[in-house]
Amino acid sequence: MSSIVVFGAGGTAGSRVTAEAVGRGHRVTAAVRRPEAASYLPAGVQVVTGDATSERSVRELAPEADVLLVAIGGGERGLWLDAARALVTTLRGLPDAPRIIHLGGGSTLLTPRGTRYLDEPDFPEEYRDSAQGQADALDYYRSQADGVTWTYVSPPPLEFHPGERTGHYRTGTDEPVTDDQGRSVLTYEDLAVAIVDEIEHPRHENMRFSVAY
Repeated sequence: MSSIVVFGAGGTAGSRVTAEAVGRGHRVTAAVRRPEAASYLPAGVQVVTGDATSERSVRELAPEADVLLVAIGGGERGLWLDAARALVTTLRGLPDAPRIIHLGGGSTLLTPRGTRYLDEPDFPEEYRDSAQGQADALDYYRSQADGVTWTYVSPPPLEFHPGERTGHYRTGTDEPVTDDQGRSVLTYEDLAVAIVDEIEHPRHENMRFSVAY
């Protein structure tokens, strides 16, 4: 059993990872900005006030954790980089520091031409700030996260939605995982399966991996 702190546990992705982890017997702490809005989380989850962008908050929650999972969203471009910095800066100075798992964007994955999806001319403008923010966080982990253990997880760049939990998926690295028709598809429920599998059986330490069917 692992002790997992989920920043953003009240969100679409974070709530599903929380439920998957609890269902497998892990001890989960839901770190959210408004605990009163997370009353629907599974029984047994400890709900606390927490902020992934705050070094103080990370320092308070890290000592009893095996994993700090970042599943935050809804903020301005700098949100994800601020979280990466707070986590890395804080954990670097701790003995037996927990591992970071950062749920990132699929728009940072590479197209068949080798460019990022977020750099495509037809990329939706309304998502550009958040996409670039997730890209900034990935760049930070890759260049400045020495001394800590991290994993960045990318779902498909387009077809990613709530749905059925099948328990099946495939993984890649910097490109989307595609089927025989070239589609990259995944539900939030099976992303949660992949993340908890990675917690239980680490295979992608200090790197990014992608997930789809």
